[in-house]
Amino acid sequence: MRIILYTGKGGVGKTSAAAATALRCAEMGYRTIVMSTDAAHSLADSFDQQLAPYPKKVAPNLWGQEVDIFHEIRDHWGTIQEYLVALMAWRGLDEIVAEELTVLPGMEELSSLLLITHYHDSGDYDVIVVDCAPTGETLRLLSFPEVARWWLEKVFPVQRKAYKLLRPMVKPFSDFPLPGEDVFDSVEDLFVKLDQMHALLSDKDKSSLRLVLNPEKMVIKEAQRTYTYLNLYGYSTDAIVCNRLIPQEAQDGYFAQWKAIQSKHYHLIEECFSPLPILKIPFFDQEVLGMQMLKLMADAMFGGDDPTKIMFQGEAHSIEKNGDDFVLRVPLPFVNKGDVELTRSGDELIARIGNQKRNLILPRAVVGLETKQAKLEDHVLRVVFGNNGNS
Repeated sequence: MRIILYTGKGGVGKTSAAAATALRCAEMGYRTIVMSTDAAHSLADSFDQQLAPYPKKVAPNLWGQEVDIFHEIRDHWGTIQEYLVALMAWRGLDEIVAEELTVLPGMEELSSLLLITHYHDSGDYDVIVVDCAPTGETLRLLSFPEVARWWLEKVFPVQRKAYKLLRPMVKPFSDFPLPGEDVFDSVEDLFVKLDQMHALLSDKDKSSLRLVLNPEKMVIKEAQRTYTYLNLYGYSTDAIVCNRLIPQEAQDGYFAQWKAIQSKHYHLIEECFSPLPILKIPFFDQEVLGMQMLKLMADAMFGGDDPTKIMFQGEAHSIEKNGDDFVLRVPLPFVNKGDVELTRSGDELIARIGNQKRNLILPRAVVGLETKQAKLEDHVLRVVFGNNGNS
């Protein structure tokens, strides 16, 4: 079983990349499902055919799905939603308005991610390809299981016990709708499923994220931040997909300046994401719609390689909390002490080794801290950030 998730800044082409990957997997004989967690679905447009809220066969060995929030909410959120509707109706809100308000932001994407666990456990598919929401939404969803686990362990047992004690005392004097055991059971079940999802997606032997970007400075910066946070949450990124590269054979003139800019930015991508492999996709002379164009995109991305193979294992860098400090670790094989020069500017840390350099984006929690220490030991650069340190 392989699970491959594509994410990136809105408009970079992640849906097309996910669809092309799924099609190539199916052509290689894998039973493949591709699904969208983006509320603004465009997966059907990529295949140039209708999809449904359930798996629909679009080619041999290939199924596609665009999730229907109302269908999924009934499965994962129904009992909780019924209680919230009753609570809002008690406050005088119209029931229809109350029902709309209980569809919380992110529920559609969250329900889609929960489907991954369901399809994994079903055994119906060999490969699950996910077209994720733009990076900001995806990061919030992928971090949610960590928050949910803390709440379930620390707060939930206290709340459940408190409501159990309050219920018989409040009921004779008020019609205020206190949550019943069925609501708490549903919340617990939802959070347990989220925990299972996190365990599955952080399994580096099964699941990989692939970041899709264009050779544009703002897009590269967002992809760097995303990569850093994915490392923080324990998710494995095994490749970068660079989309819409102007082919060298394109005539100069109008395209000359664009080609020069893209060449500069592509070099930055190599600096920022080394040693991750970069899958290159040209700027095609027409829209990537339909099976034929998706096949061309798959050829550009993978050549004759198997898209399901894990393209990179390990971490290009990691950040961990150590007491009050944060420790950044960057593996630098074949590098000796004295070869590394560090420069810090805002949320960027630049490591220069000879005529090569690595650009690293620091998470927000680290940006306001001082650089306390930097050491190269056993070919690993270790940088400590904290308060009251010496820069």
